[in-house]
This record gives sequence, C-alpha cells and structure tokens, in this order.
Amino acid sequence: MTELEEYYNKFNEEKRLNSRHGQVEYQVSMKYIHQYLDEAAAKMEGDDVLIHKENPDIKSQIKVLDIGAGTGRYSVALANEGYDVTAVELVKYNLGILKQKASSVKAFQGNAMNLRKLKDNTFDVTLLFGPMYHLFAFEDKRKALREAKRVTKPGGVILAAYCMNEYSVITYGFKERHVLACLEENCFTESFKTVSSPERLYDYMRIEDIDALNEAEGLSRIKIISPDGPANYMRPFLNQLSDKEFEAFIQYQLATCERADLIGAGAHTVDIIKKES
Repeated sequence: MTELEEYYNKFNEEKRLNSRHGQVEYQVSMKYIHQYLDEAAAKMEGDDVLIHKENPDIKSQIKVLDIGAGTGRYSVALANEGYDVTAVELVKYNLGILKQKASSVKAFQGNAMNLRKLKDNTFDVTLLFGPMYHLFAFEDKRKALREAKRVTKPGGVILAAYCMNEYSVITYGFKERHVLACLEENCFTESFKTVSSPERLYDYMRIEDIDALNEAEGLSRIKIISPDGPANYMRPFLNQLSDKEFEAFIQYQLATCERADLIGAGAHTVDIIKKES
C-alpha cells in the first residue's frame, strides 16, 4: 500500500466536502461545471443552452469524465442529474465508498497518467480535480494533463484543480509555525516556493507553473478561478456564520472567484482549458 493510499484510508473526504469550506469549493466549482455542460448541450441543440435542462435525453448524451473522483462528490451528483458519467479513482478505499452510493456512475480503479481503458476523443467535459495535488514531477503532471486531453473531445473542456503555493506557506509555514524549519530543511526556497516530495503527499503550484504545463501540452486557457478563495483560512469563522451569512459568503466567492488579484492566494485553483477542435 502506498503512502497516498494509507493517507486516504484515514482521511475523511466526505467530511471535508460537506464542511462549510468544502461546500464553498463545491458550489463554486459546480457553477462552472454546469456552464460548460450547458455549452456542450447547446452544440447538440442548435445553440439553445436552456433546452437540455428540460430534456433528459440530451443530458444522457453528454459524457463527463471525473479523474481522481475520490468518493464521488462530483461524479455522483452529475450522474443523478442525468449525465453520462465515468469516474476513475486511484485509491481503492475511496472507490469502494463511491460504488456504495446508488448512482449510474461507471467507476473503475485507474491512474490519471495512464487511462488506457478509455478511448480518444470521448468526453465533453473532463474533471481532473485530485491527481495534480499528488504528482510531483513536471513530466508526471504533463502525463496526466496529456491523458485528460487525449480522452476529451475536440472542442471539449478540461477543468484541472491545483493546490496553491501561498496557501501552504501561509498556513503550514507561518500559521502553524514551521517556517524556520522549512527554510532550514530547504522545504521552502528563498522565494518561498515549496519544494514538495512524495512523502509530503501534496504538491503546490504557482500560476506560472500551471501556465508552463498548459504551454507544454498545447492547451488554451478559457479562464482560471479560485473555487474556495479565503474559505480555508477562515474555517472556524465560517462555522460561526448564520445560514444566511454563509449563503452571502458563497455569493461573495462566486462574485470574486475570477479576480486575478485573488486567485493565487486561495487553497485551490481550477484551471479551465479547452481542447482545440
């Protein structure tokens, strides 16, 4: 069993995604997922974006791939909405939880860097929401992005999520007071770029790192968003908000998630990229 599998066997992914900071990330991400699902439907229905909302036959023709699906938070929800969803998950424990949920998701164990079971040019929308957190070499990230590109239809959209460098430095380095040890052990460079390794489980990116991956794979960015913004920094405070105040926070994040001056500071980004026709 790998260190990553041991970690996820103990980590409560369901609890994280159902927490308030997890709900912010989920609701903002789903807004954009639905936007590109609507666009895929419009291609089938003569550019009428709204038709498929009342037409289950159209939804069932739209193919979604969830790479690194975890316990199925996104894939099960989308399948329950009527989309044709395939999920790939590396960790057997997570896959077992996903399969226990009553849904039409076609789920199997697999590695994001080698999706050999999947054919080229198959999916309208591809989610790559977990694997990039745990790939450390630039070439491994390229492999995952290349595989996502391969299986996505020409003109389709890939949404790739990354953990961000500044969140790691601010929380682990300063808030938890490991900064001096990290500098001494060369876990942070002089410019405070994290130096990750597999035993640390997570890798952290800056925008220029994501840009380099897209350039290497010939992918064009549509936009890049921060799905959680400051939510992870203020977890205890989110829990103290009333339901109406929390809803206002979600509306705030929806309104600001594309702001270039805020994107790199959040815990995650979602890079929305297009596979050219």
